[in-house]
Amino acid sequence: MRTTDASASVRLYFLADEPGAGAQTLMYGSLAEATAMAAQKEAHVQDGLWIATDNDVIAWRDLADG
Repeated sequence: MRTTDASASVRLYFLADEPGAGAQTLMYGSLAEATAMAAQKEAHVQDGLWIATDNDVIAWRDLADG
């Protein structure tokens, strides 16, 4: 089940499309804070954003567009 509680603890990170780039953590905080930060990023950065909870990982675009 997908976490939808705005106060849930999450990790927002950027996963580049380049080989060997790895993940870059942008923040640890609440889902509300992560979605606010993600929404302010440029479109090409948003394409590589992921949100991880303690039991789920979702691409930012899937969450924002869903």
